[in-house]
Amino acid sequence: MRLALYQPDIPQNTGTILRLAACLGVPVDVIGPTGFDMTDRSLRRAGLDYLDHVTIVRHETFGQFDAARGGRLVLLTSHATTNHTDFTFTQTDTLLLGRESAGVPDEVHQRADGRVRIAMRPGLRSLNIAVAAALVLGEALRQTGGFPENDTAR
Repeated sequence: MRLALYQPDIPQNTGTILRLAACLGVPVDVIGPTGFDMTDRSLRRAGLDYLDHVTIVRHETFGQFDAARGGRLVLLTSHATTNHTDFTFTQTDTLLLGRESAGVPDEVHQRADGRVRIAMRPGLRSLNIAVAAALVLGEALRQTGGFPENDTAR
């Protein structure tokens, strides 16, 4: 299981998603260009002390990412008709999140092998991208038995 961020524009959301990925042991692909400085130094300055615990793979373009990825590409989008709880995830899926300001372009939608949405009350547009990532990743890891083992001896 992987997370992929398509041209993220809000550094705080990216930091939250990277922390989520570090805690759950999920690699993250970041597809550029980003709307902020995505260097390790910049992330550390933002207080992301979890950076050493997450695998981040940077891609300059969606084409480079698409050529390098394995498994299915599952897009989180408010335009999907399938709820994330009704989708059957696999261990090799990559969950793709679009830009906070614009989602993903049509050509990226077309490349997705699956599209899922989070059921919400009518009239409300969307959740924060980091919250959406946590909800869908949690369901995907639950379905695939991918949560890390807890150390109960603490």
